[in-house]
Amino acid sequence: MSSPHELTEIEIDLFLEAFFRRYRHDFRRYARPTLRRRLQLALEHFDCQSLSLLQHLVLRDPAKAAEMLGYLTVQVSDLFRDPGYYLALRQQVLPLLATYPSLKVWVAGCGAGEELYSLAILLHEEGLLRRTLLYATDVNGEALRRAELGVYAIDRAQTFSDNYRLAGGKASLADYYTSAYDGIVFDRQLRENVVFSDHSLATDSVFAEVQLVSCRNVLIYFDAELKNRAIELFRDSLARKGFLTLGARENLRATSSANDFVELDRPHRIYRKQ
Repeated sequence: MSSPHELTEIEIDLFLEAFFRRYRHDFRRYARPTLRRRLQLALEHFDCQSLSLLQHLVLRDPAKAAEMLGYLTVQVSDLFRDPGYYLALRQQVLPLLATYPSLKVWVAGCGAGEELYSLAILLHEEGLLRRTLLYATDVNGEALRRAELGVYAIDRAQTFSDNYRLAGGKASLADYYTSAYDGIVFDRQLRENVVFSDHSLATDSVFAEVQLVSCRNVLIYFDAELKNRAIELFRDSLARKGFLTLGARENLRATSSANDFVELDRPHRIYRKQ
């Protein structure tokens, strides 16, 4: 007879397999401890007593499946999160990117867009935004919609501004947004050269050659196999001498592509393709 723990693992496997087959969103290689926590929250939210009942619900209701994506993906970030990273990017990477006549940047796992707007402002202040095409991708369509709107709660503005200043901001962050009711809306010009697109690091392939890939605080939720796959995608999409940036708790150690990169800035997880 299976133990309760084994039964839970079986239920998780069946749920993720069914979700993948029905909607083509693949979470089967995500880190299990995180998945368990998220699935428990989803059970409470949908008032389901078991994953089998939740599976039945989301397989038959695409609207509920879209809502479920919010529990399977992490959408927590800030503008200029980890300001030291953006300062390093400004000082070490953008001067090298400035030598290119045109640029392509891939923001993988862009969530609700905080990292995207941070990079757009950085590129604008270094005179590079007009000749840069940015790809903002995520598996969560609702998050992409929010990213494209560029609207955030007004009570986040002070944290955004503090981070921007610490990241070496050259103006006032308020110059880049307008206040409306209880929110702030970022300038439309920041996203004029942005392509928002659904893309899964678990199932999709390379779609463009880029000079910079930014994928921060996404790989920590992957198991080793999926992390390898994602890094290989980034490697294959990067032009020669292109740059890869990861989150503070992520690195290339023990990945199959580690030798394809050199470490440009270890504390801020900035790598350059060999």
